[in-house]
Amino acid sequence: MTAHVSIPPLGLAHFTALEVPPLELVGLAARTGFASIGLRLVAAAPGTPVYALRAGSPEVAELRHRLHDNAVRVHDLEIVTIDEHFDPQGLEPVLDAGSEIGASRLSVCADDPDRSRLVDRFAALCDLAAHYAIGVDLEWMGWRAVRTLDDALDVVIRAGRPNAGVLVDALHLKRNGGSPADIARVPPGLIRSVQLCDARAEAPVGTEAIIAEARGGRLPPGEGALPLAELVAALPADANLSFEVPMGTALPAEERVHPAH
Repeated sequence: MTAHVSIPPLGLAHFTALEVPPLELVGLAARTGFASIGLRLVAAAPGTPVYALRAGSPEVAELRHRLHDNAVRVHDLEIVTIDEHFDPQGLEPVLDAGSEIGASRLSVCADDPDRSRLVDRFAALCDLAAHYAIGVDLEWMGWRAVRTLDDALDVVIRAGRPNAGVLVDALHLKRNGGSPADIARVPPGLIRSVQLCDARAEAPVGTEAIIAEARGGRLPPGEGALPLAELVAALPADANLSFEVPMGTALPAEERVHPAH
């Protein structure tokens, strides 16, 4: 008899197929077996693809219809960088549009070296997002001021907001000294979002190489050496799992995404 393994609903991170606009991403997710999507509404870096959505616009109305018709939901909006110049109020248009399409979370990273100021601004962003019924997840990255799980937990715990959490990325966890055992010790309720990918056993050396791997050198789960089974086993049962593996555009998005799922 074949054993049946229960697989939770999987999300499709926009970074996996960033060339696909939001309206088309909904159908792509539905056709390839994904239950939710993320949307890149804030540029991760200058010159990178980003999509603007305006609350009350015909595009947002059409997006809501497509989400409903395809039984797909929006999990997160991404990705905000909190640096020394960050003003939470500037994100109101993004949160307003996100609320209209039912987004659950806003994903952020942090590049402010002043930890006290960072905590205050993260808390202010959480308060603003709460008005739109959206939570805020802080992701750590090795080249930013918040570079480890402990850094992210410090900010989130000090902010003390009920809608705040940490975003666990399988690559960043491994490359910045973390392990599934560390995930198991995170206080309950702080892990809401998880991005899954795989990677080679050998870690890149140097900041440029580390960034290059994160943005273009990931592997689909099962094709590398990350301890993904152990990671998933350590996660809370209600964490949202998303597939985040940018794989270039040599093949059409559906031909890249469907086999990976």
